[in-house]
Amino acid sequence: MADLKSTFLDVYSQLKSELLNDSAFEWSPDSRQWVERMLDYNVPGGKLNRGLSVIDSYKLLKQGEELTEEEIFLASALGWCIEWLQAYFLVLDDIMDGSHTRRGQPCWFRLPKVGMIAVNDGIMLRNHIPRILKKHFRGKPYYVDLLDLFNEVEFQTASGQMIDLITTLEGEKDLTKYTLSLHRRIVQYKTAYYSFYLPVACALLMAGESLDNHIDVQNILVQMGIYFQVQDDYLDCYGDPRTIGKIGTDIEDFKCSWMVVKALEVCNEEQKKVLHELYGKPDPESVAKIKVLYNELNLQGIFLEYENQSYEKLITSIEAHPSKAVQSVLKSFLGKIYKRQK
Repeated sequence: MADLKSTFLDVYSQLKSELLNDSAFEWSPDSRQWVERMLDYNVPGGKLNRGLSVIDSYKLLKQGEELTEEEIFLASALGWCIEWLQAYFLVLDDIMDGSHTRRGQPCWFRLPKVGMIAVNDGIMLRNHIPRILKKHFRGKPYYVDLLDLFNEVEFQTASGQMIDLITTLEGEKDLTKYTLSLHRRIVQYKTAYYSFYLPVACALLMAGESLDNHIDVQNILVQMGIYFQVQDDYLDCYGDPRTIGKIGTDIEDFKCSWMVVKALEVCNEEQKKVLHELYGKPDPESVAKIKVLYNELNLQGIFLEYENQSYEKLITSIEAHPSKAVQSVLKSFLGKIYKRQK
């Protein structure tokens, strides 16, 4: 795995170098320096799970065949396109949310001399993706499908972000809007498509498969993405900050979290009043009272039951798939997230 990660990072260096020497644009020394710093700050800093998943998935689809250097490079390049997409989303997301830190360092737009230039940097990140695809995949039979896939997933993610933003509008805090179906819709569009479906779809296209024949795979991965986000919402409240690397703020931020949606579903009228009155207030006392209420409602037990049921349903759906290779890809994904602590 360490070897794979270092190979993957080598491909990042190559792609970055190609973009910095792009013949379509005459970079000045200042602009080249800016773009290099912007890329290094925003693209390779995370866990790289999405990008590495393309290589993992492609290997499993090839069922033990030794991959050629070109195949490893191409799978890595697609993985990096997903990491570029993620960086583009996060740079703009942090501005919209007014966030302060990301991946343990200040958000890009918070840096001196960056500020709102970060908006354009986000657009630059987005525009690097078709350039990478054009340079390395233009001669491939699945090139158009790749472009279509990235466009489609970007649209889905932006739509999910819009639903999330308009339901948590400042000054319009209304818990009555928060339902399981709204939560599901936000998560499906904002997270599940690009984090779960996109890496596997890239690997399927590389393996010569048509995505139209794998709608069931998309459905399973979207379900997995929803389960992953419910875990995230649970860990935001009950996870150990030292393990998950951040302090949860969903309660203060009035997030449409699975926790509050579930609480609204199972509470009595008295408890509902407490939720309506205190959810979304930033003071530690209000947050503590909400957490006490969550404990009274046994949300931990409800979550564990949800987790077990989700796992059983996903395994059943995966094992119904006719291809053993596709099954192994889906089981590998599920194995990485089931009962995770961070």
